[in-house]
Amino acid sequence: MISADRKDAASQTASGRKRAADLLARAERSELQAAWDALPQKPAAHPVRGPETGLVMVRGRIGGGGAPFNLGEVTMTRATVRLDSGSIGHAQALGTDREKARLAAIFDALWQEDATKDFVEKALLLPIAERIATTERRKADETAATRVDFFTMVRGDN
Repeated sequence: MISADRKDAASQTASGRKRAADLLARAERSELQAAWDALPQKPAAHPVRGPETGLVMVRGRIGGGGAPFNLGEVTMTRATVRLDSGSIGHAQALGTDREKARLAAIFDALWQEDATKDFVEKALLLPIAERIATTERRKADETAATRVDFFTMVRGDN
């Protein structure tokens, strides 16, 4: 039987890995390349799968909560690599950039290793999260600037 502490630690690791995978999927190739160039010791990465490009069906919902429907297909590239240390990294990214998917998979594997996890967090994931937050704030500000408030004036009964 697994103790509650081990279950909690596994849950935190899974949520942290999901966060890392989400950020790596939204990374720009230039960000991945800059982190790779800054990496003190570059690991040997052996391809397990891909990188390969294909199509993925995107589903949508009317109003965000209605019944799901197939919206259409988008191009996606995925890669899986194994480092010499045995860590396996997976990555998926929209588009056809195979090198981006390969680098993201390498950083996913490096994030899982204690020796390089802090480097990946500080040199790559935090800047990506900051870029995304800045972009979302800018879009929200631009949207708010175009907001129009409508109101109805009630006429008195005559």
